[in-house]
Amino acid sequence: MKKLQVIAGNCVLESLKTSVDTSSFLKEMSEKFNFDLIYKSSYKKDNRSSSNYFSTLGHDECTEIFSELKKKNYNIITDVHNLYELDLELFKFIDIIQIPAYLCMQTELTTAIAKTGKKINVKKGQFLSPEDVEKIVMKIEGAGNDKITITERGTCFGYRDLMVDPRSFLILRRLNYPVFFDVGHSVRKYGIPSSNTKDGGQKEFCETYARSAISNFVDGLFIEVHPDPKSAKCDAATQFSFNEFEDLMTNVKPLWDFVNSKSN
Repeated sequence: MKKLQVIAGNCVLESLKTSVDTSSFLKEMSEKFNFDLIYKSSYKKDNRSSSNYFSTLGHDECTEIFSELKKKNYNIITDVHNLYELDLELFKFIDIIQIPAYLCMQTELTTAIAKTGKKINVKKGQFLSPEDVEKIVMKIEGAGNDKITITERGTCFGYRDLMVDPRSFLILRRLNYPVFFDVGHSVRKYGIPSSNTKDGGQKEFCETYARSAISNFVDGLFIEVHPDPKSAKCDAATQFSFNEFEDLMTNVKPLWDFVNSKSN
């Protein structure tokens, strides 16, 4: 039976303690629910809606954190926003480079990332149809890299809202690369500060979306997790607490097992 893949971790690196606490919890969950963990944390959030919002701890501290996590043999994924970042020391600890949704159509950035030879996770831009992702894949393949995963994170639906069309999973799977579903970002309310935990997102719909994605044969889930989401420095409204993550896995993992036992 196909094993569930889970990309999970803090939205952005906040401190060594937060990263260690979160990664240790997720490792425990991966053993309990039998999934493969890819630890996720952005070293920098370069798309904040205000320059006054937290963006990064800085290269040196982020390098130290990723170095400590790598000692525990985690597979690690983080984002790249600019060409110069690919030369930073911290990327020697990174297994998978993520192309952020807002930057997924940047040709020079995409091809430079592809030429590193590392695995690449493409976040589908919320402004794109799923059919348009083929163009991104072709850029990466054209640069000699076929180690690709694709993550669906919803599509713009009017102002400040997203909608997940389940047809997207089928269309993306036709590209013959693994497809993930981003559970939390798909319910974000853009333009509303993510620290507004009441209006910044609608976590009550996350399980419904996750069930739909699993029923449509995705390969994995993307979930941001934090020890105390209300105090998180980014995406406080849609990061999962440890209890919320465990509850979600308790509810959706049996569906994963059922769907994938029937598909093989």
